[in-house]
Amino acid sequence: MPQRFLFDQDVLNSVAGGRSAIDSPRLNIRSMEQATSFLLSYGFDFGNPQDHENIWYYHRRALVLIVEKLGFDINEIPELLRERKSLGDIRRLLLLASSREESERRLQKWSCAILRCMHVYVHTENDLFSSFSEEIQSQILTPFQRCIYHDGTTHKAYLKGTERPPIELLGFEVKPFKTSASTVIKLLAKPDALALKIFDKLGVRFITRSLFDCFQVIRFLVEENVMSFPHIMPDQSSNNVYPVDLFVQTCKELMESKKDYSEDELNKIFSQKLKESGGSQLFRKENYFSGEDYRFIKFITRKLIRIEPQEGKVPFSFFYPFEIQIMDEVAHQSILSGPSEHEAYKERQILVARKRLFADRESSQ
Repeated sequence: MPQRFLFDQDVLNSVAGGRSAIDSPRLNIRSMEQATSFLLSYGFDFGNPQDHENIWYYHRRALVLIVEKLGFDINEIPELLRERKSLGDIRRLLLLASSREESERRLQKWSCAILRCMHVYVHTENDLFSSFSEEIQSQILTPFQRCIYHDGTTHKAYLKGTERPPIELLGFEVKPFKTSASTVIKLLAKPDALALKIFDKLGVRFITRSLFDCFQVIRFLVEENVMSFPHIMPDQSSNNVYPVDLFVQTCKELMESKKDYSEDELNKIFSQKLKESGGSQLFRKENYFSGEDYRFIKFITRKLIRIEPQEGKVPFSFFYPFEIQIMDEVAHQSILSGPSEHEAYKERQILVARKRLFADRESSQ
């Protein structure tokens, strides 16, 4: 009867307590049979040779990440856990991660650390992008690239469409695709992050001459149907450049004045209006790792990706998210003038990820 009241608190915290499984201090697996069943439920059939090799693949990826990206010395990891030959059976990693023996304390902590990395890699490398990266990139990026016009005479770039005059750009960038390692570090560093919520694996950035042009770019993208604004994910948006309501109100006043304003005059007017308002309507999605002076309009939208499989199979489609950043010249210069800021951003992520590998926050030794 006492067994009736015996619950695994770590499991309950993950299922009903709002805590990520990554932050559980240990597993509760007592036998090879339990380990086999756990793996099957997780998604790997231990008896399937391909699944078996895949698990060892993620084990290798985890060790490389820990040493080469997170900066641990290889000798910090117990030798037993480092090599397939010494570990023998990958299920031993699950048993050691469950151990409560004081003599296996170091093995238990490092087994958990390796499994945490393996877990995040599994989720990172088994998403739609992994299977359809070429189709996703082509269908998302092509509409943007079609609108970018480079003048060979002036060496300037423009957004050029059919509805409005071209908008001069100081730059258009396709964000480098996040590697698996960088995604894993991001997921380890952010307790509330999930692989399904990594929305910036693919993205573009517009660099404009002015604040006013930032909003012109948005209008262009919508009116030229380069993107569909109903697909935007509002909880992922940031705008610490200029409040929308204030921008629209100022534009109405400028339109009513019926004057022809120069770029400098416009910048001064918008700056003065923002100063008077106190910028209370500006907002930015919280990001502990990014500097406060990083000013941009950022949003996540989605594209309906259509897949035409091999002959005889039914076509299918799915939505895939991507990021759009828009910033003016001043904001872009500020990030260019301090390349160390990006390095500091990455270093902060790595430090938090290192700590999170050991969920009880105690020493790894």
